[in-house]
Amino acid sequence: MKEKFKTLFPVKSSLISLYIALTFPIPFISNEQFKIPSLILFISGLFLIINITSDYVETCEKKISYKTSFVSKVFGKKNWEIFWEQIASIKSLPTSQGSRVYYFVDAEGKNFLVPQRIENLDVFLDKIVKKTYINSEGMSYISPLWTYKLLTLLSIFMIVGEIALFVI
Repeated sequence: MKEKFKTLFPVKSSLISLYIALTFPIPFISNEQFKIPSLILFISGLFLIINITSDYVETCEKKISYKTSFVSKVFGKKNWEIFWEQIASIKSLPTSQGSRVYYFVDAEGKNFLVPQRIENLDVFLDKIVKKTYINSEGMSYISPLWTYKLLTLLSIFMIVGEIALFVI
């Protein structure tokens, strides 16, 4: 039975709303000759950011697969898969922001980034423990969820403010 773990909605919404907040005014404030190209670029960028945030993880009885979109592949992000029995360990590394990232390490020493921005992370971590017998204690989201929600809220306030300034 396959299980799919999509990117967390707060993560997607924070990135998409921030993109809109930062780029939405450009078509309106640009010169007449650049209005249409800037609108086309805005829509293209929105398509790209929505596409890039649509990566997901799929698990089954035999393996874990990380699936990226075509756009993500173009920008260098690759699909990967690792069989449960190939996972030799999980290593932890600190980030510059003070949190931790985790990597599956296979028998050959190859590293696979453990997705930490997915829905139902606790279910995913339980599955790792059951399939590999490796302790996942301490593993959690890479950033607290409130940070994504706050960024979304601030971005929405920016968008509303921008619209209000154009209407007034």
